[in-house]
Amino acid sequence: MLDHLAIQCADVDRSAAFYDAVLSTVGGKRILEYDGPTIGYGVPPMPDFWLGPKLTGEGFQESHIAFSAPDRAAVDRFLQAAVEAGAEVLHEPRVWPEYHPNYYGAFVRDPDGNNVEAVCHAPE
Repeated sequence: MLDHLAIQCADVDRSAAFYDAVLSTVGGKRILEYDGPTIGYGVPPMPDFWLGPKLTGEGFQESHIAFSAPDRAAVDRFLQAAVEAGAEVLHEPRVWPEYHPNYYGAFVRDPDGNNVEAVCHAPE
């Protein structure tokens, strides 16, 4: 349903280092880069998640971004990579039965304060 998502970053290089680390755990990688800098991540051939410099607005408005993980182990690796990249842990990996019986997710804050999640919908 989602074609692509872009977020504005206070420091694109710092955010890119974070997303390089965590997205590799769920199968994503840098695909395109443009001046600005603007960086596109995804699973080849097309990026579906973009980082760019903060150009509009004042202050901060939190976004929630959930990345699909192929299995529960990838969710666990996502959290470990995020912590190693300096992220604040919002929620350790666990089953969230209030969403559905197989919803397994972990939540962290990225360098710009966004709520970033890795989620697996498959049973254990």
